[in-house]
Amino acid sequence: MNSLFDFDKNYGNVVGTDEAGRGPAAGGVFAAAVYFPEVTNSLVADLDRLNDSKKLSEVAREKLYDVIIKNSINSVICVDVDEIEKINILNASLKAMKLACENVVQTSKLENFITLVDGNKLIKNYTYSQKYIIKGDGQSAAIAAASILAKVTRDRYMDELAAKYPQYGWNRNSGYLTPEHIKAIDEYGLSEYHRPSFLRKHFEKQKQLTLF
Repeated sequence: MNSLFDFDKNYGNVVGTDEAGRGPAAGGVFAAAVYFPEVTNSLVADLDRLNDSKKLSEVAREKLYDVIIKNSINSVICVDVDEIEKINILNASLKAMKLACENVVQTSKLENFITLVDGNKLIKNYTYSQKYIIKGDGQSAAIAAASILAKVTRDRYMDELAAKYPQYGWNRNSGYLTPEHIKAIDEYGLSEYHRPSFLRKHFEKQKQLTLF
């Protein structure tokens, strides 16, 4: 059996959760939660490439995404830019995880289970049993699956925003501060989808440069 599924077997019923979009300076942050009600040999075979979404190609993620959607109880939540600016990106990420996990628990009617959280933080105000797993997206099948759902959903969302604001190249940089993205910000300013708090240092630097 895939070692990621073996990992989850040690915990019994597992809801895995992960986020995508903590680092970019534009767009919301997404979190997904995944529970596999039945892990069959065919499912393990279909997900034999399951891994941390960042280690997979876009094509591989898209293929795995379809298998995960069909064979799991899942939820994907976006916390938008306004909320990120109000409560900060860490709290926004944890809030998205909390909402996604609660959706899965309520839909699946799970009782005896544990939530495995990617990273080194527990979900705040979450009333169910949970454990954080550092680099969990490379160890747990449920977390890895959640990382793929979050990543694919966010990439599709950024492609949609790129169609509205093509000058920022979000379909290529996903909102990260690449040289192309920074140049566009300096030329066109910020959109409503930018995170001003992520650009404070850049604008302070620009202001300092204009003083000389």
